[in-house]
Amino acid sequence: MKFIDNFFKNKERNNMKIVGILSSPRGKKSNTLKLMDAALDGAVETGAEVEVIDVAKLNIKFCIACDACHKKGECTIKDDFNSVMGKILAADGIILSSPNYITNVTAQLKVLFDRSPLMVHEQLFEGKYGFSLTTAGSGEADFVLDLMNNYTKACGGNTIGGVGCVMSQGPSALEAAIEKSREMGKDLVKAIKEKRQYPEQEAANKAWRERFKYNLLANKDHWTHNCDYWIEKGWM
Repeated sequence: MKFIDNFFKNKERNNMKIVGILSSPRGKKSNTLKLMDAALDGAVETGAEVEVIDVAKLNIKFCIACDACHKKGECTIKDDFNSVMGKILAADGIILSSPNYITNVTAQLKVLFDRSPLMVHEQLFEGKYGFSLTTAGSGEADFVLDLMNNYTKACGGNTIGGVGCVMSQGPSALEAAIEKSREMGKDLVKAIKEKRQYPEQEAANKAWRERFKYNLLANKDHWTHNCDYWIEKGWM
């Protein structure tokens, strides 16, 4: 896979790596950023190497449903997506974050999700762990956390939970969420180190593969990279 091969070229990594994905257009004014900073601080305290990627500052275009990723194993759109995904795939853990925008993630993060059918079809987050962070003005924090965690699980990874903060509850709620984010950053590192098992999530992924293989068989003449990958993994 070209984008991950290029990321590892002339680079060796021995430490555990956690990548934090920011998606708020508010930059340094973002309350969600405060949760991310705390989570990454916790991960560093527990021995991980961390990197922050602010997708709101990058050029990531809309998916055009060209099927190139299914055929070739790489998105052929020329922008920042392949670089971001290469770093995510090279990491051991992923922290996703977004404020609540109309009971959803921001458009900047949704575009990243929409560009990820290869990660879903080939379960490329297999063996990775993650969690999610959100801030919401008046509610629906859990719904937005579920959207992000479901993305990680759809790509084959495991999630350890999430932290949401309803800002209308006042400064004390944000302070509590910051502390909880720090502890969850620590727990993410522990989950990776101990290769923690999540039987329900793993069973759901297995059931999804059993269903999805029929989609692959129906498209085997077009989704050649997907099919070759599944055969190599012994899933089909």
